[in-house]
Amino acid sequence: MTFPERLIDGYRAFLAGRLQIEQSRYRELAEAGQSPEIMVIGCCDSRVSPEVIFDAAPGELFVVRNVANLAPPYTPDGAQRAVSAALEFAVQALKVKHIVVLGHARCGGIRAYAEPGEPLSPGDFIGKWMELIAPAAEAVGPRSRYADLADYLSHLEQAAAIKTLDNLMTFPCIRILVERKRLHLHAAYFDVATGLLSVLDPETRTFASLAGASHSKLFAQPRF
Repeated sequence: MTFPERLIDGYRAFLAGRLQIEQSRYRELAEAGQSPEIMVIGCCDSRVSPEVIFDAAPGELFVVRNVANLAPPYTPDGAQRAVSAALEFAVQALKVKHIVVLGHARCGGIRAYAEPGEPLSPGDFIGKWMELIAPAAEAVGPRSRYADLADYLSHLEQAAAIKTLDNLMTFPCIRILVERKRLHLHAAYFDVATGLLSVLDPETRTFASLAGASHSKLFAQPRF
């Protein structure tokens, strides 16, 4: 079986383009190690790449991705937990200053929770993982309260991101640093269709657009 042609072509483009521009940056990272100030917990959805959305250079973001951008609460029970391990490394070793939970519209994991079907495999890994958003679904309320399924799903996607922030605060190493104002937690929400990014206001617990008028202007321009 051959290596995917798309990846081979992409790597060759990287060699001819971005690597030439950032070669010194890569050498510096190789010698000095990484020291990102921001950790992003994102979804593994192929449409929602944090490095692309935030136009990040190599070494700027420490990213962990999973179905529906979730983090479990602190549960030191000996189970293998990839997200908890990444959090521990980011906070304790890299000493990041910010953790951003990046939710997004049209999330397949959230939809799978809202419209459960037959498990994709006997292990039902997605179903078990998505049980983490049950408290968010309870906060959002029944689907009948919303205009349609899309409206319900967008509220559930945002509530799940907020609940993930609450779960992060159950980790002692995170809670202590947040209380000492040495670590800051954030939630953001990306609309795949429009590219609009909204950020959570911690006071109102609602999401507000970062782009504003500039985003409207961009979409008002004629397309060819």
